[in-house]
Amino acid sequence: MQSVLGAFRDKSLFLKLLPLVSFAIPLAWLYVLEPASFEAMWKGRTFQLFFVWLVGLELIMGWGELRAKLGKLFSARAVALAVTMMLPTLYVVASYYWGLNQAILDWSTQQNITWANTMPLSTEYLVLGVLFFAVIYLGFGFKGVKAFSVPAFFLILVGAIYTIDNVFPYGQFTPFQIFVPTTATLAGAFLNLMGYTTNLSFQQSATHGTMTLLTSTNPTTQATATFEIAWPCAGIESFLIFTVVILLFLKRMPISWKSKIGYFAFGAAVTYVINSFRIVNIFLAGMAYGEKSPEVEAVHLTYGPLYAIAWIVSYPLIIIFAQTLWQRRKKRKQAATELQPASPSPA
Repeated sequence: MQSVLGAFRDKSLFLKLLPLVSFAIPLAWLYVLEPASFEAMWKGRTFQLFFVWLVGLELIMGWGELRAKLGKLFSARAVALAVTMMLPTLYVVASYYWGLNQAILDWSTQQNITWANTMPLSTEYLVLGVLFFAVIYLGFGFKGVKAFSVPAFFLILVGAIYTIDNVFPYGQFTPFQIFVPTTATLAGAFLNLMGYTTNLSFQQSATHGTMTLLTSTNPTTQATATFEIAWPCAGIESFLIFTVVILLFLKRMPISWKSKIGYFAFGAAVTYVINSFRIVNIFLAGMAYGEKSPEVEAVHLTYGPLYAIAWIVSYPLIIIFAQTLWQRRKKRKQAATELQPASPSPA
């Protein structure tokens, strides 16, 4: 308790909380303006809540190592930091009150971008990610950038993924779409194990690119569901987010490279299976309620992405917990070895 009170008396407490303070007002303002957007996983702002969680996690892990690099109160660096901290809020003001979002939408429409209506949101993620990097650098230097690289890259990666889907919708972006058939095949195998019959095929068009087509049939009710599967539906974006977040997280962990490879491989396998179950749940909802039902939309846009992201943000805690248990077990074993009486010397 005394240590906690001591932390609050520390004059550097506010400085260490700068990463959260600078984004608290704009994110709260966005919630007031569009509260429903924070309930949508895909093309919504739920990822911004996970960003806040990641910042909190980094603060907990690196609290004792963070050192502000501001110098005097009115130094050039301190003034630059104060101005940069206001920029996220100014961006929200410019977006909703000065016509910035409308300008982005108009430009995207003129460029014939398919999902022009979500380009303002994609840009928002990218800008907030860059501004977060700037705040961290001005506040803590390069060590701070390294410490908070995970949440910063998280925002930028989400914005980049949204932008790619906006510009190259459905299956047009081949580097991501190429992984879909394997994921769809695994989902079909799970459906077969559950007693459903499936059929996998491919369909190509000028507007959609090469799409994986999966059909599932309930042999009891004869209800069927057929969906074209694009890379966002297959959870490729969650796998990319997992890769960036976990690699950056493991980079900071003081463990052997073999342990890092093991943690990454296990987490990647679980993420891949979760993405397959994401497709399975869409087909279960489609056979039960209809392909265009609200239940399918809920699984597709909300619950499906939530499964993988919940796993991704929980996995670092699981790694920390596993490492803590391992270190305690190792210390107990060493202590037990040291307490053992030495063997008597032979006469």
